[in-house]
Amino acid sequence: GATATDLVLRITEMLRKAGVVGKFVEFYGKGATALNATDRATIANMAPEYGATMGFFGTDEKTLEYFRATGRSDELVETIKNYYQAQEMFGIPEEGQVDYSLSLDLDLHTINPSVAGPKRPQDRIALSRLDDRFIELFSKPIVEGGYGKDVSDLERRFAVTMGVSSGIVAEGGGEQGQRSAPESIHDTVSPINTNVSTEIEMMNNRPTPNRVQRDGEPVKAVATDIGNGDVLIAAITSCTNTSNPSVMLAAGLMAKKAVERGMKVPPYVKTSFAPGSRVVTEYLERAGLQKYLDEIGFNLVGYGCTTCIGNSGPLDGAIEEEVVENDIIAASVLSGNRNFEARVHQNIKANFLMSPPLVVAYALAGTVVKDVYLHPIGHDQNGKPVFLKEIWASLDEVKEVLQLAFDPETYRRLYSEFAGMNPLWNDIESSVGQLYEWDNNSTYIQEPPYFEGFSMETGSFCNFYGARALAIFGDSVTTDHISPAGAIKATSPAGLYLQSLGVDPKDFNSYGSRRGNDRVMLRGTFANVRIKNMMVAPLEGGFTKYQPNGEEMSIYDAAMAYKAEGTPLVIFAGKEYGTGSSRDWAAKGTRLMGVKAVVAESYERIHRSNLVGMGVLPLQFVENSGVAALKLDGTETFDITGLDSGEIHPRQTVRLVIHKADGSTAEADLVLRVDTTIELEYYKNGGILPFVLRQLISA
Repeated sequence: GATATDLVLRITEMLRKAGVVGKFVEFYGKGATALNATDRATIANMAPEYGATMGFFGTDEKTLEYFRATGRSDELVETIKNYYQAQEMFGIPEEGQVDYSLSLDLDLHTINPSVAGPKRPQDRIALSRLDDRFIELFSKPIVEGGYGKDVSDLERRFAVTMGVSSGIVAEGGGEQGQRSAPESIHDTVSPINTNVSTEIEMMNNRPTPNRVQRDGEPVKAVATDIGNGDVLIAAITSCTNTSNPSVMLAAGLMAKKAVERGMKVPPYVKTSFAPGSRVVTEYLERAGLQKYLDEIGFNLVGYGCTTCIGNSGPLDGAIEEEVVENDIIAASVLSGNRNFEARVHQNIKANFLMSPPLVVAYALAGTVVKDVYLHPIGHDQNGKPVFLKEIWASLDEVKEVLQLAFDPETYRRLYSEFAGMNPLWNDIESSVGQLYEWDNNSTYIQEPPYFEGFSMETGSFCNFYGARALAIFGDSVTTDHISPAGAIKATSPAGLYLQSLGVDPKDFNSYGSRRGNDRVMLRGTFANVRIKNMMVAPLEGGFTKYQPNGEEMSIYDAAMAYKAEGTPLVIFAGKEYGTGSSRDWAAKGTRLMGVKAVVAESYERIHRSNLVGMGVLPLQFVENSGVAALKLDGTETFDITGLDSGEIHPRQTVRLVIHKADGSTAEADLVLRVDTTIELEYYKNGGILPFVLRQLISA
């Protein structure tokens, strides 16, 4: 049966094709009315993935039912209803009631189980075709979006022994020695009344190279083998799907049936469970299902962003070594929102989004190269094949336990006592006073440079000349490509910088954890191991050519060299530049690198806005123009003119003048994607931060 996840993946595919960047998307009609509030939330929460400014469902009786079921008072619920009725906005519109600029139809009866991937949320694949699609991409040329491998490699297996030191330097991690593991004083309770099992599991699943085990429980060596298409990470995670009780209970019911049949997850599959709320733990335990998830490896690792944002932690050292040495195209399966390249894990190249019950199914199967409709996903304790349909949770089975997820008292208790449930966080010492006490020796937090040289005098728009291309990218460059959040490579500019400060690679942690240090994040800009700069193709990673001599070096090193000589920089890209997370560092890092402008065929809404907010000009090619049409290769210099001709207007035309290495020139019109008058002011102030500071001082 289909789930809300299958529906939202279909909607994401549909709306990406329709092109809703910058649009408000409202869902209406009988189908929207029939959905419950949690299914609607699943759909609305993926608005960034389908590119809209927002996904909107009207408030109706089902919304009010959700508020009551989650602990809101009758008085508050009645106030909500009265407000929307007074605004004449109560209820979901029927067909023909509202005049929309564009209307699309989707029949809910056509929704079937699906996954999305392996590199973008909008690339939906029918569940029955996942194995065929993986095989197709496996041998497809890299330039066409495939992996460029020989199809015969699908049969190859590589022996590994898990649980032994591999000799390689694992990337990422923090101080996670055995001495820092929580001590048990009574069963699984620590001296500060926290759960030892949960804390150890969280330690095991953060970006750290060493597995942490309880004293007296050495890690056992396990011999297994891995190959292309194997599932190495299976994660029930993300704010979107773990907030929907129907799919979470379905996953628990599947786990129950699998355990009762004696099924096991292959040892090479790294499983984890990170719901967005403690409420999920409560209702799974009340339904008696959490113990079955634990039994097959989906232990609770914490509450919040994990695998979906890149905090998957390391693979077993022996497995990672084989993956890297043999260029194995391994897979991850997760119930998250995003699967952009190198986001989940730097060395897992095929990442598929799916519903929580399907995550359980593929964890058991251990591979995506299998039609789970036609072939068994595993075997029971007697060696008998087990098919997906035998352990799939039916709608009736889910309904039987669904009421357990909506106990008002549970919501009131957990959310009213929230502060007291975080003793470790509450015990952290911090400075007090009106001024923050910067620690010059900290590798995590440093004073940002955004106000250096600040004065009350604003700048202006102006032309710039003799610019160089720092990088030339293709389509769908995500904010993860621009500013990764995951592990830091030891050989990357950020890794080398941290080592120069005495930080050992095992203590790097992740880019996300060091986002308070601009010196690390600057060096991490464009450092994604899967980013593809056409100037150095087919090489992947954060590299470019420094001109005019064409020397190949890291993008960071080239940017600093250009900055030292006063050369302005430009980034060129294709369609959907800046898609994905609304990651502020994707714009901050671009600015700190000395990039004056980004020129792309189209932008994701939030990143375009963030570029303006950091004082970087977003410029857009006009239709039928672009990198390919202009035959750019990075050896050129560029002038951008039309910015000093008096009054500047939003979305006005400016001119790109291209000086080619052979002495010839070409020109192209660009659209200034500063879209509003207030954005003009932000840019003239050098970005939104100086703008706000000047406003505060003036007031």
